[in-house]
Amino acid sequence: MIDRIAEPLLLELAKQFKAIAVTGPRQGGKTTLIRKVFSDKPYISLETPDERNQAISDPRQFLMRFPDGAVLDEVQRVPELFSYLQQILDESTRTGLFVLSGSNNFLLMESITQSLAGRVAYLDLLPFSLEENTAIKDFQLQLNEAIFLGGYPAITYNRINPYQWFSAYVRTYIERDVRLIKNISSLELFQRLVYLCAGRVGQQVNLTNLANEVGTDHKTIQSWLGILQTSYIIYLLPPFYKNFNKRVIKASKLYFYDTGLVTFLLGIDKAEQLAIHSSKGFLFENWIITELMKNRFNKGLRANLFYFRDSTGNEVDVIIDEGGKLLPIEIKSAATLNDSFYKNLIYFEKLTNSKGLLLYGGDKTGFAYKGFEVKNWLDVKTI
Repeated sequence: MIDRIAEPLLLELAKQFKAIAVTGPRQGGKTTLIRKVFSDKPYISLETPDERNQAISDPRQFLMRFPDGAVLDEVQRVPELFSYLQQILDESTRTGLFVLSGSNNFLLMESITQSLAGRVAYLDLLPFSLEENTAIKDFQLQLNEAIFLGGYPAITYNRINPYQWFSAYVRTYIERDVRLIKNISSLELFQRLVYLCAGRVGQQVNLTNLANEVGTDHKTIQSWLGILQTSYIIYLLPPFYKNFNKRVIKASKLYFYDTGLVTFLLGIDKAEQLAIHSSKGFLFENWIITELMKNRFNKGLRANLFYFRDSTGNEVDVIIDEGGKLLPIEIKSAATLNDSFYKNLIYFEKLTNSKGLLLYGGDKTGFAYKGFEVKNWLDVKTI
């Protein structure tokens, strides 16, 4: 297995906090990373019936087995443990004692919030980034393949057929994880929402339209979108509207944490189909923005990413806000530069005095054009 970029961050958190919760999408590599970094700790999966039964029937005795701490995987399966963990952490002065993880982030975060708030450090671990994928031996990655495959280790590292793997993944997520959440009234309607979201990548969220197409009310859609976010299926990119007038659009835009999942949901069977697919631009935009997010999460930084759009149609795909210093980025999937690509960067520079950057799908990189820096898609890991 390749080294994960977040590994040093996980070690640093273990030196500072008594417990660490590693969250992220199902099958994103959490357990593999935890077991590697904390190989000296007992590893307990509460998916195992014997372990789970003991933890439920006698949580205090269960935890007494681990005076030096442990890795507790699928810990959300036994919410009774969290109150006892709270007492252990409060009475101990040792750091890095317990490492918590689980595939159902919604239930895990709910349990932590109720009992361990303020006592746990968090690491958000997303599927492999571009840099991690390119570290895989004999793995040659082209742009369309990068979008089509995404970053789940089972696909890029283990080379499992994407269609077969994502078929099982969606079924497991819908039928298992979502079924455990009480406020899902219809799994069929929820699944319809997931597929509709795939067709709205890079678009502003309209709850009313989604509700009409799914066949439910907008409050239910809002709740279900929250579940998809907590499950690391989708995320909403907020608008940047500081110090601007009311003409700025304030609706968030929808993206997926993994473009491989999106291509599956859209019925794209091969990477080659992306060359002429109508969603290629939005999928490339999704892939770039998710890579930027992975870069930040792997360093323990907040997701300081936004987009800008006003009522007259001026739009910048993504803006990185570094404490008030703005980096506007225009994202274009084309391999050939066009003068029109810079229109919005010029507008935003006049508006904020912030120099922008163009990221595109070509080969040449690290040069200036029309007064703006240009980088290709492979250089997204440097931003």
